Amino acid sequence: MKEYDSIREYLSKTLSEKRYIHSEGTAKTAVKLAALYDVDSRKAYLAGLVHDCTRETDMVVQNRLLEALGITIDELTLSTKELLHAHTAEYIMINHFNIYDKEVIDAVRFHTTGRENMSLLEKIIFLSDVIEPSRCFPGIENIRKLSNENIDEALLAAFESSIKFLLGKRQMIHPNTLLARNYILKHFIGKEMG
Repeated sequence: MKEYDSIREYLSKTLSEKRYIHSEGTAKTAVKLAALYDVDSRKAYLAGLVHDCTRETDMVVQNRLLEALGITIDELTLSTKELLHAHTAEYIMINHFNIYDKEVIDAVRFHTTGRENMSLLEKIIFLSDVIEPSRCFPGIENIRKLSNENIDEALLAAFESSIKFLLGKRQMIHPNTLLARNYILKHFIGKEMG
């Protein structure tokens, strides 16, 4: 997708090599899942490519970006770099990449926590971030397998893996993650069981 060369060039200069490889892997994984679940592959690629564009940006700078956007966010997100970048990425998306598509922006915004009633694109970006080829953690092969069979089962497994990881490190869990997990369990997985 040559039309994204300028974005790739920007990312290659602002991200570490490891993070850049992860971003490319997320974008390519998103395209595969988009084809499987009949979602716009260009939007999936774009959201996957830019999802971590501020991940390695200093917290002081990220807070300035947040102010410039005029966004108010919860205290947990504001104090957690791993969560904050999902929101500050919007500034770079709009001001550097000319991305105004709400679906793409929302997919990036919720790629760290998920949320209730996620769109298919949001689910794809969340999962692609988790399962792209450079990722390696216990249970990933199962999540990869599930992502090709049932996106909601895969999301449920990904949320539960993330929750277990955070519990193991005695870190706080964002309420959106719990709400997203419970929503999928109630609305999608529960229907299959009933």
